[in-house]
Amino acid sequence: MQLDQPVSNERLLRKQLPSFNNLKAVANHHEDKQLPENIIIPCGWGRLLIGNTFQDPQQLANTLAEESEGQRDIALYVSNPHVVLSYSPQHLFLDPSDTLRIWMDNYRAAKKPFSHLQIRRACSIEDATAINALYQQRKMVPVDPQQVEFYKNSRKVIFFVAEHVANKEIIGTVIAVNHRESYGDPTHGSSLWSLAVSPNTQVAGVGEALVRHIIEYCAARGCHYLDLSVLHSNKMAKELYKKIGFKPINTFAIKNKNAINEKLFLGDNQPEKLNPYAKIITDEAMRRGIDVTVQDYAENLFTLSLGGRKIRCHESLSDVTPAVSMHLCQQKALTHKVLKNAGLNTPEYCTYQSELQANAFLAKHQAIVVKPANSEQGRGITVNIQNHTTLMSAIERAQHESADILLEKFYLGLDLRVVVIGYQVVAAAIRKPAEIIGDGIHSIKRLVTYQSRRRQAATGGESRIPIDSETERCVTEQGYSWSTILPKGKQLFVCKTANLHTGGTLQDVTTSLSDTLRTVSEQAAQALAIPVVGLDLIVPSPSANEYVIIEANERPGLENHAPQPTAEKFIDLLFPLSNKKIK
Repeated sequence: MQLDQPVSNERLLRKQLPSFNNLKAVANHHEDKQLPENIIIPCGWGRLLIGNTFQDPQQLANTLAEESEGQRDIALYVSNPHVVLSYSPQHLFLDPSDTLRIWMDNYRAAKKPFSHLQIRRACSIEDATAINALYQQRKMVPVDPQQVEFYKNSRKVIFFVAEHVANKEIIGTVIAVNHRESYGDPTHGSSLWSLAVSPNTQVAGVGEALVRHIIEYCAARGCHYLDLSVLHSNKMAKELYKKIGFKPINTFAIKNKNAINEKLFLGDNQPEKLNPYAKIITDEAMRRGIDVTVQDYAENLFTLSLGGRKIRCHESLSDVTPAVSMHLCQQKALTHKVLKNAGLNTPEYCTYQSELQANAFLAKHQAIVVKPANSEQGRGITVNIQNHTTLMSAIERAQHESADILLEKFYLGLDLRVVVIGYQVVAAAIRKPAEIIGDGIHSIKRLVTYQSRRRQAATGGESRIPIDSETERCVTEQGYSWSTILPKGKQLFVCKTANLHTGGTLQDVTTSLSDTLRTVSEQAAQALAIPVVGLDLIVPSPSANEYVIIEANERPGLENHAPQPTAEKFIDLLFPLSNKKIK
């Protein structure tokens, strides 16, 4: 008879809402167990309140009100949310998320293993730091590093990370909560929280691998089902969960009205939106009480106002940037002249005048770069040109972007972007060209398409890999074609430029930047007399002293450098007294 009880309990639970009475009914099947009440589980980002263990709705509302500053508490399995909200309507709101569930006996394992990944427990402060870097990139609530270490051997709350097998880089993370171990849940449940995948990874299926790992982990420990909460409008995530076998259940979640949840309870009724590079600035401004007036959403033009001070901005380009400094950055030949006169290393270059002259420049340097004299976002640039045919094609391509064309000596090394704000280095990152990893099944063109979609999703549509003649040249020069089936595990760069708008990725190296590179970057900003600038350097490594400055961008993308405080430093520059408002 005892063997039949769990089965009958599961059948009962499948048809009923999670509630205090249903939980009590299941608990009554076990004479040696008492109904757990008022369960609170610390999860690093805040507290998980198991709503159906609270018999008194007022007590649930009062417990939610005890949320700590900077945390995000969630009450899940709330069967009568209207009653709970009635006790604190000014401070609580109904979370616009769906709760999904998969029963373990309905789960089917993946048909193929996930390559290049190793999933393990997070067990150290270093792991917690890497986890929080992912959460900051994804605009999610960071976890308390001490709790990650505290739970390293726990059966109740488990922090998992996904590592790239080759370089041991942490590229994904997720949290599992075993309800059975946490509070003796008579329904033998479990839940999944805070799934995040690096927006820069080329590895496919990281999110799916983490979700499946948690399902299999919890099933092996006697859990009957796994639940998760997903924002109702997150179509991509919901498609993934549906593919795995999750189905919606009828229950509700309640959260506190705080700065973290602001977008959820205020809604987003704007028909137009700013791009991520402008939005990171306006979000920081509004957080400080600075008024934001948008003049043009399509062009990302807005005005920031505080007291009697008003500053117009086009993303990170603002009224504090002098027009002459902006001109010096836009005209790449002028950039080189000014920086060279300041004693800084710049590439050898010339302005294109004739085919004969261009061939002579190529013969002298063997490998060169062709770029429009005035362009941005990597448009019209061709690098590492080593023959006449490619040279003339590159010049023709660049002429579509600018009447004047620049020829530069090509330097082999890493592409380093340094952001200087207020004449001080704020962030530094190595920029890597778009890259794919072969699976032994799909063609290079199909893999490029898949990776481009992932980059678009990760950057709000700002980054994508162009399928054009320059991308094809990069592929063919490595001995492949669009139709080639790339061997499993083979990594292939499909662009030569490392610009984010052409599918490139960033690796933060701010803390490892050498004193020399930090100094020359600040000297370059001083030479150009520009308070906000993104400098592009070619270096052997971020910790080296050798460098050549190849460009200066008067409107650097601050969004790209999480977790560095680029937006905070930008607002500090525009409104120096506003940071005193923040506690």
